[in-house]
Order: sequence, then structure tokens, then C-alpha cells
Amino acid sequence: MVNNNIEIVEKLVKVNRCTKVTKGGRKFSFSVIVVVGDKKGKVGYGLGKADEVIDAKRKASDEARKNMFKIPLREGRTLHHDIVGKFCSGKVVMRAAPAGTGVIAGGPTRPLFEVLGIKDIVAKSVGSNNPHNVVKAAIMGLRNINIPKMIADKRGKKLAEIASQRKTT
Repeated sequence: MVNNNIEIVEKLVKVNRCTKVTKGGRKFSFSVIVVVGDKKGKVGYGLGKADEVIDAKRKASDEARKNMFKIPLREGRTLHHDIVGKFCSGKVVMRAAPAGTGVIAGGPTRPLFEVLGIKDIVAKSVGSNNPHNVVKAAIMGLRNINIPKMIADKRGKKLAEIASQRKTT
């Protein structure tokens, strides 16, 4: 899925080891969470399970590349507006930040924002600290981002009218 000029960055979020005890001893298996992105607004998430970490990572990476989607970024560095993403008991609050702030996010959301290409954001994970739920909550929130042009088109107004309302409130 790599196009001619697009370089896809891959980051490992979490590796989990699972143990099954059998008559012959312990049998280990691994599950891996991977996020991939082009650092220009495209991102994907994948989960892979296998008996070896390398195989699990490859499976997760393949799934993440298949599930990539585009997110509009303001000035190519931050979000257009503050947003809350929810998935199961995981909740992630993401706030747009001024230039120079950096990525202020912890745990599984930091690699997600890095591969997405967000340079300035403040994010807080509330509720679940399960990396699966936190990453999915962040992705759910990012999927719901609206750009001002879309809102203006939906309301049948011009972009200048929307921007002037925003400044007065």
C-alpha cells in the first residue's frame, strides 16, 4: 500500500504476552498493537496475534495499513477544534494547541499523534487505561472532526460568516 511518494511510518504501541499452561509446559503467544501513518493526516490502527512477536507485529501492521483513513489537520500541525472520543470505558479528551506546544499526551495516544503528523496537541485519557480502548477512543474522536468549510456548507453559509461567529463567542 506504499505509493510512490508516500512514506508510511509504523509505531508499536503495546506488546502483550499471554500464557497457556498445558500438560507439556507453558505455551506463550503475543498480541501487538500497531499504529501507522504518513505524518500528513492519514492514520490506521491494527491488532495482530501470533506465537512470535515478529509475526504478530507483521499482522498488526498489515491490518493497520488496510484500515488507514484521512483526518483534516489545521495548518498541518493540530486539530481544528477540541474533541472527546469514547470507546467502551475509554475516553480521550483532545484539545487543539498553539504552535510550539508539542505533543502533550501519554501512553498509547502519543504514538498515534506522532504517526498522524500532529505537532501541537494536549490530550488526556480518562477512564480505562487499556491501550486497546484508549487508541480506539482517540480514533473515534478523530473520525468526528469537522473542518469549518464542511460546517459552512452544511448550514448553507459562507466561511466568513462561520469564522465571524466563532470570534464573537
